[in-house]
Amino acid sequence: MSKILQLFKIKDLRNKILMVAFLLLCFRALAAIPIPSVDALKLSEFFSSNQLFGFLNIFSGGALDNLSIVMLGVAPYITATIIMQLLTMIFPALKAMYYEEGAAGRAKFNRYSRYLTVPLAVLQGYGFLNILISQGVISQLSLFDLIKNVVIITAGTMVMIWIGELISERKIGNGISLIIFAGIVSRLPASLRQAIIGYTPETLPTYLVFAVVAVLVIAGVVFINEGERKIPIAYAKRVRGMKMYGGASSYLPLKVNQAGVIPIIFALSILLFPQFIAQASAIFSHDLSLKLNDLAAYLFNNQYIYSLFYFLMVVLFTYFYTAVTFDPKEISKNLQRAGGFVAGVRPGDSTSTFLSKILSRLTLSGALFLGLIAILPNITRMVTGVAILTIGGTAILIVVSVALETIKQINSQLVVREYEEL
Repeated sequence: MSKILQLFKIKDLRNKILMVAFLLLCFRALAAIPIPSVDALKLSEFFSSNQLFGFLNIFSGGALDNLSIVMLGVAPYITATIIMQLLTMIFPALKAMYYEEGAAGRAKFNRYSRYLTVPLAVLQGYGFLNILISQGVISQLSLFDLIKNVVIITAGTMVMIWIGELISERKIGNGISLIIFAGIVSRLPASLRQAIIGYTPETLPTYLVFAVVAVLVIAGVVFINEGERKIPIAYAKRVRGMKMYGGASSYLPLKVNQAGVIPIIFALSILLFPQFIAQASAIFSHDLSLKLNDLAAYLFNNQYIYSLFYFLMVVLFTYFYTAVTFDPKEISKNLQRAGGFVAGVRPGDSTSTFLSKILSRLTLSGALFLGLIAILPNITRMVTGVAILTIGGTAILIVVSVALETIKQINSQLVVREYEEL
């Protein structure tokens, strides 16, 4: 409580928090403006029956369920960032830009990601509109109206990225993450209202079990998200002139959940791919498109097949993304250059092998955790039989991660100002 009061006593921090709150309100205002030709009743029915689009609504910041002008949210930018990170494995110049050129290289890398966001937003907007037209959610559009809506959706995505960057500049949390956070939190009142409406005395035990499980899930998310293995690092002593340098000890933190929520986004993209293929095949054959749509509907409407496939995809992508973002060989080289070494392990290839073994074991725990979190809504729906009571593990993971990261950034700013006062 004292820290909250301290935040609003410091004028600079108070202005930053108020500006972030204003920008998030602007996002929610834009998310309430729908694109033309939307049937609200059919849209509500479609989202209640299609859990895959319900998950995608999380990453749009809650702007997809009413087909707002910012319906894609920051999803195209996240996809573009993932693609750029994957390209670092293929192109050494991109890898050097991201890892070796410092802040200037990161800024250039992010600029290229924003350029890539535009065509991705166009493709995703066009694909979503075609799927929704085929489902009768949107009336058939003329070519001009289709192009106009795609342009509006793409522009909305770029505005969202701009708002996210304005938030990040205030250093009160990551802007893109806070936009998703705000979208999830904004849906809580409606979820609580539905739960209260669906309550009966007979469902009291189910509600109590649900509340206990929800608390345990939140505790598990915090535990895994903050969990890390600390590798002790020692630095050799060096004598320069009359002074001795080095000789200190530190540690290398390896997080249990090294990949964050990115593998879930990967898996969702793959799960969407069959539906986009089915829509695209209509250009060549209407009968083929209908058959592919029926096959995709059968696979994704079967809770057991869908959950198993989703779980396996998340586990595989966790290993894949961890391998992309954390290179033991590069870490080993950097330690060797700085005169550091792991106690009892030879520098160079031995250190790289040692880190790889530890990382693979940690990643197994993180991958299984993310897989369970991803299919948690399906599990609760199958166990309780109540559609309203679904613990959104992915949403909880995002909310907890963003809240912890934001608190850390705010605390760091408070500590800096305490030192300035001293």
